[in-house]
Amino acid sequence: MSRVELESFLKGFLLFFASLSILITTLFYISYTKELKTLDDTLFSEMRLCSFNLKCERYAIDFVPLKNQTLYTLYKDDSGLYSYFPIPGANDYLMELHLSAEAYNNARQALQDEALLEFAAVITVVLILSVIFSLYAIYPLRNALLLTREFIKDILHDFNTPLAALRLNSAMLKREIGENDKITRIEQSVQNVLDLQQHLRSYLHDHTGQKELIDLKLLISERVSMLEKSYPDIHFGLTIEKVNIMTNRKAFTRIIDNLLTNAAKYNKPHGSVDIIFERNRSTLRIVDTGKGIKNPKRIFERFYKEQERGIGIGLHIVKKLSDELGIKTRVESEIGQGTIFSLDLSSLTVG
Repeated sequence: MSRVELESFLKGFLLFFASLSILITTLFYISYTKELKTLDDTLFSEMRLCSFNLKCERYAIDFVPLKNQTLYTLYKDDSGLYSYFPIPGANDYLMELHLSAEAYNNARQALQDEALLEFAAVITVVLILSVIFSLYAIYPLRNALLLTREFIKDILHDFNTPLAALRLNSAMLKREIGENDKITRIEQSVQNVLDLQQHLRSYLHDHTGQKELIDLKLLISERVSMLEKSYPDIHFGLTIEKVNIMTNRKAFTRIIDNLLTNAAKYNKPHGSVDIIFERNRSTLRIVDTGKGIKNPKRIFERFYKEQERGIGIGLHIVKKLSDELGIKTRVESEIGQGTIFSLDLSSLTVG
């Protein structure tokens, strides 16, 4: 089950289960209150019968002087239940029938235990029905997601042939006529499509279960060495001790590649990109001397971009992959001064 499916399942389950639970709890409370009233009425009826035949096993009988007592009325206090009844031929005394507090509480407890048992049985049934309902509700969503994923995979695969032809022919044109702004723009557009392919592939894959031990310093050194060829005027500095992390290599590499590429692409001429790992905080910081970001809070939004280059999906992919891998991201930026991306790797660091 994908993250989207799991989120839909949990929301549907909680909504359905919580709604029915509140309704059932209310109905059981009303029913329990009525049962208590029925219990009191039953005990009072037994007292009345006992006042006639005096066959009382659970009630204590006493005779009290007539004062201001009300006959045929059930009283409650800390001592229990009691009621007063007339004595034939006696005008100055009344018969008092009394049920002890312990006996009354035992009767109420038995009633409460029965109600709780029934309530637990009903809630269990509702729980099972909620799970079934939620699974049934996300079934069309799951099919739609699967169809969408398969469609995107097919499109990405079909991109390869025309892109390969474009790259080959642009290279041949460059050899024939030399450097040309139009050819350069074609090559840049082809590279943008290739980057989009990689972003979409990363977006489609689930990276939570595929983990391996990675040497952080070695991985970043390899990525930097590749970028140095594309951005020879940018100085890359590494301040990283040997440290291992446990995570998905492809997803983590995609995060690093996107951040380093952006730091170099949007940097000043002859600027710098410093990659620093703070062991005491288990935080990886990527510091550039670039143009800065106007709205740092929006950079992870899909299709948001502040430059004409790119399509505004790279940092959205970074955020998605970081969330999947359990990496907390933070960005600080100042226009004209540069940007700092911080990745909290405390959940991945193993030594």
